[in-house]
Amino acid sequence: MLLLHGFPETGLMWHAVAPLLAEAFTVVVADLPGYGRSSCPRDSGRHAMSKRALAATLTDAMRIAGHERFAVVGHDRGGRVAYRAALDHPEVISHVAVLDMVPTYEVWDRADARLALAFWPFSLLAQPAPLPERLLAAAPDAVVDNAIAEWGSSPDAFPGWLREAYVDALRDPARVHAICEEYRAAAGVDREIDKADLDAGHRIACPLLALWSDRGGLARWYDDAGGPLGLWRRWADDVRGQSVSGGHFFPEEYPAATAKRIRAFLESGGSRQKRA
Repeated sequence: MLLLHGFPETGLMWHAVAPLLAEAFTVVVADLPGYGRSSCPRDSGRHAMSKRALAATLTDAMRIAGHERFAVVGHDRGGRVAYRAALDHPEVISHVAVLDMVPTYEVWDRADARLALAFWPFSLLAQPAPLPERLLAAAPDAVVDNAIAEWGSSPDAFPGWLREAYVDALRDPARVHAICEEYRAAAGVDREIDKADLDAGHRIACPLLALWSDRGGLARWYDDAGGPLGLWRRWADDVRGQSVSGGHFFPEEYPAATAKRIRAFLESGGSRQKRA
């Protein structure tokens, strides 16, 4: 399986989950292109950091490593790459798990003051260069500390070495620019690609697991759509999932419980239509 992280993290977010999953599976942990220690895309422009481009890069990397078919698990931004991989590469992705996020198109289509205030990176980092880059580069420690303190998770889940690693990952101007480009892509080209898939009835064919924080906005904001599961059923044929204890970073707060749910999903067999 391939594990993908979110913002402002790196693949280190899986440091306690990956060993548990490795008891039963071959586990690959990647930094998203442009994040952490991964290289930044050579191309410039709005498509270079689109989820379609990132999904293509990562699926190619997995094939080169000898994994012709695999599951993908993504948290936050990594979840956006994960479901795009399932849509664009159905012959490769066997299962997809998306943690504390809903499809990009749905986020923007339903955006309101709650989103702007609670998840400020969506709007701030999508602003034209160089303002977001200058803000991130000026205070990477403040960005990480805000996420740790304000996004519903216990700061105790982040030992000093882990916090410092996340801060260091935001000190590189090239990566800060790539991250902002990824957010700009989400606000633009990713929305367009998602909308085209939705209009065409293009759906995720493999089983999909959605887990979300019982303290966060996803647990409250989408009641009119049947909650996160209702939204994902607009995109996938086989949807399973539930809210879980913890804040946005629940994989780091509760690694054993997270690994257990992911493992149970992957070991549960074939498709079960719209199981909650």
